[in-house]
Amino acid sequence: MGHILAIDQGTTSSRAMIFGPDMGIVASAQEEFAQHYPRSGWVEHDPSDLWSTTAATCRAAIEKAGLAPDDIAAIGITNQRETTVVWDRETGRPVHNAIVWQDRRTAPLCDRLRDAGHEETVTKRTGLLLDPYFSGTKLAWILDHVDGARDRARRGELLFGTVDTWLIWKLTGGAAHVTDATNACRTLLYDIHKGRWSTTMAGLLDIPMQMLPEIRDCASDFGMTRPDLFGRPIPVLGVAGDQQAATLGQACFRPGMLKSTYGTGCFALLNTGEAPVASGNRLLTTVAYQLDGKRTFALEGSIFIAGAVVQWLRDGLKIIRSAAETHPLAERADPGQDVVLVPAFTGLGAPYWDADCRGAIYGLTRGTGPEELARAALESVGYQTRDLLEAMHADWDGTDTGAAATLRVDGGMSASDWAMQFLSDIIGAPVDRPRVLETTALGAAWLAGMRAGIWPDMDGFAEKWAIDRTFRPAMDDDVRAAKYARWGRAVRATMAV
Repeated sequence: MGHILAIDQGTTSSRAMIFGPDMGIVASAQEEFAQHYPRSGWVEHDPSDLWSTTAATCRAAIEKAGLAPDDIAAIGITNQRETTVVWDRETGRPVHNAIVWQDRRTAPLCDRLRDAGHEETVTKRTGLLLDPYFSGTKLAWILDHVDGARDRARRGELLFGTVDTWLIWKLTGGAAHVTDATNACRTLLYDIHKGRWSTTMAGLLDIPMQMLPEIRDCASDFGMTRPDLFGRPIPVLGVAGDQQAATLGQACFRPGMLKSTYGTGCFALLNTGEAPVASGNRLLTTVAYQLDGKRTFALEGSIFIAGAVVQWLRDGLKIIRSAAETHPLAERADPGQDVVLVPAFTGLGAPYWDADCRGAIYGLTRGTGPEELARAALESVGYQTRDLLEAMHADWDGTDTGAAATLRVDGGMSASDWAMQFLSDIIGAPVDRPRVLETTALGAAWLAGMRAGIWPDMDGFAEKWAIDRTFRPAMDDDVRAAKYARWGRAVRATMAV
């Protein structure tokens, strides 16, 4: 009974990981699923794919680990946030494909609400911005565009959920319609101050309240799985959205602690403690986690293009065959060339939030080659991270907390020593890379394991968090200032086009 099954349902694949009694990874399985692009800017998933790949990878991971059903004490779930599913309460059949967090179809609705003067109300209650990124406008779109959906929703026939809610519904055979505070707070429908669904926001978007799931702590009783799924009922005891789960997995439990996850994009969260901090720099105020009925808050900044810039070098420019090649290329770059890449391929995220901006390269010469482009690509991630940190420090001064000014990193790009050293250099602070890079799954597993009583509490978990390597700034202060100033000019020029 000492093992935890962690479900990590992401944007392009579903994964299941088995963690042992020592919190080490015992086995894992992963399966990709189809992405659907009905129109430019639209992104959808088939909810049945999200479920089938989740169920299949769970079974595969248990089999790889050589475990019996009785060996699994609990399940923890982490998931792609904001992705929206609506289904029939009786049949469990979705009424439409899931609308993915990346989808931009509700931009006109956001514009209308903003023009009508509602953004201040939205931000004050939810901590978010009026942007298609979040679930509420996606849900409104489904109700407005699926025949009869709004009337059915008003009659209580339809249910809404983010991916965690959908998976729990399927895992429990429809017995539980629940979510946790970290997923609820990304919907545009949650009042971060009162810790409950907002009737004001539901009214603004014309969302029937009976569609919404019950909100629980991140470590809570979310229901028992159907006996036929894994051979016996297993309790679901932990849930957190992916970036909040990574914050937990990084043991960022004290105010002032900061983590940054580098995947396709980059998401940085700064723990601000018990009180939500309103951003003056277009960052998001969000719930970092909720335990024992007590919410801990964070400031969040998102970068749209991080690891994706390396994919562009590989698949777009075809100057590398694998991500690992960027490191040696960057090392060979001509130090006399100051090439700056602003990777606004899909606009700029926080703190700019310029959806119409597009990428640009500055400082090209006839001598510029793959080496200089690789260096500029990796440096762009460090520059964008500093943009977020500058905005966070402007919004919140946590120097009185005693928390070390250290950035904890995870995600695929954090494996690059060159990228992490430049990151430390440009932010002028230490960067800690943990031994366990699968911090998102680890965070979900910790919630479930702690709730089950077989893993340590917050303090015990923080003590077990271990560093693989610390990167310390080695760049001259004048060089750092000049390079960051050059980046700032490049961003301003790109946004002015």
